[in-house]
This record gives sequence, structure tokens and C-alpha cells, in this order.
Amino acid sequence: MALMLFPSPGRGLSEFRRVLRRDGWAAVSVATVPERAFHTRVDAIIAKHVPDHSVTSARYFSLGNPELLRSLFTAAGFRDVETFTEVRCFPFSSFAAYFKPIEEGQGPTGRAYVALPADILQAVRENARQQLERKTRPGGPIEVEVELLFCCGRR
Repeated sequence: MALMLFPSPGRGLSEFRRVLRRDGWAAVSVATVPERAFHTRVDAIIAKHVPDHSVTSARYFSLGNPELLRSLFTAAGFRDVETFTEVRCFPFSSFAAYFKPIEEGQGPTGRAYVALPADILQAVRENARQQLERKTRPGGPIEVEVELLFCCGRR
């Protein structure tokens, strides 16, 4: 869950391959789209209100295309490259329970959130709440659907 943050993901994969034993495997996972991300979905919402944050937000999802990720592994010299996605749902008793760590400034998303002006804080929180409560009753339990793209290859 970090390859997309490397300055050069392809170079990073080349280094992964270089340090592997012969026939060793490397695997990565990346988020696919904001609507199916855990906390980084909030970064995408922040970017709608603060355009300067769009570069950061886009980076989180920059490798979410299976063909792109496969091509990076192949270009780095990996063999037997495979990609697959998995979807998981994470239940929360309420939106407030999900959003609490973000409001407390935890992690990169939380730090970006708490640095916002008060009016934008409220707008981001409300956008996130609407997105996650769209299939449930307001204030009730929610499920956060997360889709991850995995890619692996052998040296």
C-alpha cells in the first residue's frame, strides 16, 4: 500500500526485484478508485474543496489500473506477473465512528483534514457522510467498501 507514493514506482519495483532471491516473489497492493477506498476517499473529497490537494489525492489512486501495474512489473523484469482485485466491506456502528480518527488528525488524511479552515472542514465531513450513508439511514450503521488491486511477479 505504498508503491504509489514512491517518486518512481518503476524504479522501486526494479529495486524490489534486485534484492529478491532467485525465483522470489514480490507483491504490492494499491487502491483503485476514491469511491472504494478506506480513508483516502476523504482526500479526494478534500481535493474538490482545495485544488492544491488534488495532486496528493490523485497519487493515492495513480496505480489503480491493472494494465498499468502489470506493465510496471514487466518493465522491472518480473516474470509470471498476475493482477487481481479484492473487495472488502468494513462495518462501523455509525459514520461518526468511521470518521473519528480523521477528525482526531490521525494519519496523512487526518492531518490534511484538521488543517482545513472550519467551513471546509464541515463541507468535507458532510460530503463524506453523504457518500457513506447513501445506502443506509442517517446516523445508523455503515459499511465502507474497499477495493484493492494486487499485483505480484517472480524474479
